[in-house]
Amino acid sequence: MVFTLISRVVNGVKEGVKAGLKGVGDVGESIVNLIKNTAVTTLKGTGQFIGKGIETAASIVKGAVSGVADIGASLVGTIKGIVKGTISGVVESGGKEEEVVRGAVAQALYSAKELGEDIGQVAVEAVKGSIEAVTSIGGDTVKATRDSVIAAVETAKNLGGDAKEAVKTSLGSGIEGAKDIIDTIKE
Repeated sequence: MVFTLISRVVNGVKEGVKAGLKGVGDVGESIVNLIKNTAVTTLKGTGQFIGKGIETAASIVKGAVSGVADIGASLVGTIKGIVKGTISGVVESGGKEEEVVRGAVAQALYSAKELGEDIGQVAVEAVKGSIEAVTSIGGDTVKATRDSVIAAVETAKNLGGDAKEAVKTSLGSGIEGAKDIIDTIKE
């Protein structure tokens, strides 16, 4: 039953994103509020059945990425807004900030691999999106930065190949303080 609901969330978000972005010139600017509103609406309909943590955030990111891919927009150009909108919407719906951050960032990297995108660039943009989201909702940005960086590195490690080094290098040069966080992660 939970799997079916998560699948419904992914498909619902995907279709909502496609419909919401149809004919929009600047996808990057429009995506944050579209994803946030879609997340809130979707979770109101299914919220009592599924948690509002890692899986929910990942499902929303996955659906949004699928919708963006279907309309031909760039993942690198939209992932920051997707992550920001996901975190804002799920936290507003009662999700736990740390779980939501980790789920959104991790799924961004899994989606990047599925689509053959630059995982390092996607990691940087996803972490930036999570920091901006947490800042906008008045959360702990230092903790969000740490949670995001750790989620990105751990996910990249699971992806195998050169992903881990690409993510560590990109985050180290693209996110302030990431190198220090990366240095504390136990291998």
